[in-house]
Amino acid sequence: MSEATDRPADGDAWADACAEDLAAEKARRRAEYGPQPGSAAEELRKLVDAVADKVSSLQSPLLGVAAQGAVQQAIRQARSAVEPVIERNPQVFDHLAAAGNELLAAYRSAVEGQESRWTRTAADPAKSAGKSTEKAAADPSDPRDEGRDEGPSGTERIDLD
Repeated sequence: MSEATDRPADGDAWADACAEDLAAEKARRRAEYGPQPGSAAEELRKLVDAVADKVSSLQSPLLGVAAQGAVQQAIRQARSAVEPVIERNPQVFDHLAAAGNELLAAYRSAVEGQESRWTRTAADPAKSAGKSTEKAAADPSDPRDEGRDEGPSGTERIDLD
């Protein structure tokens, strides 16, 4: 008998091998890095539970029984307010998380652009000294420049308005 007839023809061998490799790689990564984070809704639920547990575990002698009861009541109310929203709209939290990531990327881009302009100006002291001299000549009555010692390298005032 040949090798081809010994195996059952139940599917694509290449797809089966790829699926096995992918499962093995996922298992390896789970073992190395831990479980993957869940959806944003699941993570919010975990956060609420963790905060509630932490607040509940804080037993301070300064807080009376009434204050601890009030804290427990506030935790129950927060949890009861969050749970229905998570149950009805779990995908909303995924969208909000994605939007937050986009805002963070936009902020980083703006900051990196501004930093590159600052470092480019600082890297060429002749240019920055010329600019500050031109600014001083254009507006000698600027009160923020009075009494400043520019020194040999000069300084540049950054106007944030």
